[in-house]
Amino acid sequence: MDKRVMDLDPEVSAETLMIAVERMVRHVRQSAIAGGLSTAASSALGRLGREGPHRLTELARAEGASQPNMTQLITRMERAGLVRRVADPHDGRAVLVEATDTGLEVFRQRRAERADALRSLVEELSEPEQQAVRVALPALARAIQDRQARQARQDCD
Repeated sequence: MDKRVMDLDPEVSAETLMIAVERMVRHVRQSAIAGGLSTAASSALGRLGREGPHRLTELARAEGASQPNMTQLITRMERAGLVRRVADPHDGRAVLVEATDTGLEVFRQRRAERADALRSLVEELSEPEQQAVRVALPALARAIQDRQARQARQDCD
């Protein structure tokens, strides 16, 4: 990793930080092997595991995929027993996609693998660097959540 990032230099550029984030995310994602899922399948299953059932169109939009591509992905995941389509209890004409028990187990295994990979990386840092990570990552997650909440409120206005 870039020496400046390791030293927590306040002059580190946004680009240097972005490269560090990309490397970390790539490492953590590649550490998750349960289920042998593609990145897109892992992301969709993760969303269903965290947020519950979605309409296919909502899932495609949330994942930044086209509806035809998401339909193909969900069909493959359905064949693998990871998801199923169920009637929307609020709209009999609509269908929801939900994770199956098998899908939820794969989701949990992959999350544990990613957590272990991140924990292993953090353990390689000095104590001050470990503390910085423990403060910075949750703070960034809160900033993202706050930004999304503001955007949702603006979209409703």
